[in-house]
Order: sequence, then structure tokens, then C-alpha cells
Amino acid sequence: MDNYHVCRIAVAPLRKEPSDRSEIVSQLLFGDRVKVLEKTEKWCLIKTNHDNYEGWMDYKQLQKISNLQFTADNDHVYVTPVQLNNTLIASDRSAYYLSPGSTLPFYENGFCYLGDEKFELKFTPLLPNKTNFKVNVEKTAKFFENSPYLWGGRTLFGIDCSGFVQTVYKLNGLQLRRDASQQAEEGELVDFLSSAQLGDLAFFDNEDGKITHVGLMLGNDKIIHAAGKVRIDPIDDQGIYNAELGRYTHKLRIIKRFI
Repeated sequence: MDNYHVCRIAVAPLRKEPSDRSEIVSQLLFGDRVKVLEKTEKWCLIKTNHDNYEGWMDYKQLQKISNLQFTADNDHVYVTPVQLNNTLIASDRSAYYLSPGSTLPFYENGFCYLGDEKFELKFTPLLPNKTNFKVNVEKTAKFFENSPYLWGGRTLFGIDCSGFVQTVYKLNGLQLRRDASQQAEEGELVDFLSSAQLGDLAFFDNEDGKITHVGLMLGNDKIIHAAGKVRIDPIDDQGIYNAELGRYTHKLRIIKRFI
């Protein structure tokens, strides 16, 4: 079996089981590399290269690539920038419209490549740089404000809490794992909320003590997070306060710093 593939469409659902009715656990974006672990006639079980996440997807949404193309990390550094108009033109002159943070494999001189297929960029790509993290992270996060909440989502038109911070970090040169509980295992602990800085991540738990939510701190008293939509709310030692609902919606567990 040819194991190495790349997502060939703007966004592809990654499902818990091999069925169109199954829960979407995440999404692949254009240019995401995957390893195929198992395959049926329509479905394949894949593991993502960028965050080792597993799920089932429709095999037709993938493009085969070589082992060499799969492992060429230095040729997968350019991404679509924080803007709406990220249009690619395929060799048949049809258009692809990509969400911010999509990978542009083997980018060179206005073109990127999926396997042997060539795509023309109608925009200037972004080379994420973590040295400018503090300068750019707030603007990046606020670009997604009012994006609707979608379980498993990773795009401007539907995103979940961990997909939101993962995408914002990717656009600023930092790689995070997929789920909030996984992300909470990394980074350095910030002892007090009063010490929180712009770009830190706050994690929240449920009644069982399991991390179920994450947001990005905009200082030590405000947070931007995906809950219903990407929104900005006040935060204190108890957690996130939603003024519309008149109550606390998420109980603060820990704050982590990644840069």
C-alpha cells in the first residue's frame, strides 16, 4: 500500500469511524500530510504528520505523494496568511479557496505542488516566524473573532477551541497538538492569573477534572476563545465570565506559556 498522502482539497473532515454519519473529530486542511494506516474501498484510517492525530476520511480527498515528499519538512513551511482571499488556481484553471493556516507544499516563485500537480498562488504566502509571536498573535486571534464554533473544526467558517489556538499558533510559527487535554501537557506553568501575558493559553476542566476547553489570553483579565463563536470574554481566578449569560461558563484549571 502507498502510505504517504497529502490533503488535496481546502478542508476535509476527519471522522471517528469510517462512515459519513460518524462524528467529525478534526479536519485536514489543504497541504496537510498524512500516513495511511488502513484502507477500505472508500475509507482510510490516517495519522496526520503535523500532530499525530488519527481518524477516518474519504480516500478521494487525498493525493498520493512519495516518501521523499512526505518527509521534506523544509518544503512545507509556507502557509496561507491571515486574510480572506487565499485563492489557488489548479492546472485545469479551477480555483481553490483556502482558509488561513493551510500549508503550501514546495512553494517557489508563486507556485506550490501536491505530488506532480502544480497550483498558482493568487496571494503572497506567509512564512511564520515565532520571533514576532508577541507582536502578531493578538491580531491573528482577533481575525477569527465571530467564527462559528464547530466541533472538530479548524477553519474560519467553523472552528473548535483547540483548533482555534492551534491555528493561531501555527500562523505564528509554533506547533501545538490537536486537543486541549494534549496541549495542556506542554508548555511552562504560569503560577498566577495575574502573571498571565498575551499569547499564554488558559485551560479549563469539567466536574471530573478533565481538561475540556482552552483559550488564548489577551493579557491577565481577557481571553479569546471558541465557545458558540470565537469571542472575547473577561476572565478571573474562577474562570471565564459570560456577560450575556450572566454567569461563569468555564472553570479555570491552569495557564501555560509556550514561548
